[in-house]
Amino acid sequence: MVELVRYIVSNLVDDQNFDVEEIEKEDGETELRIILPKDEMGRVIGKQGRIAKSIRTVVKAASSKSKIKYSVEICEK
Repeated sequence: MVELVRYIVSNLVDDQNFDVEEIEKEDGETELRIILPKDEMGRVIGKQGRIAKSIRTVVKAASSKSKIKYSVEICEK
């Protein structure tokens, strides 16, 4: 799942200075954190959060067959 998110984000940003971390939570959910520089956050979030919502939808659809629940967070470096 990390590779999928990394592929999507790499096509959205100009600077490849970002990271995607996978963090296991206690409740069984896995959080995918996209860590970006501040000037690239607008490209990943999009107008009114549309791109971020689309990324979350793609991750949810891709993980539907696995038993792991994923959430996507966008963080600033």
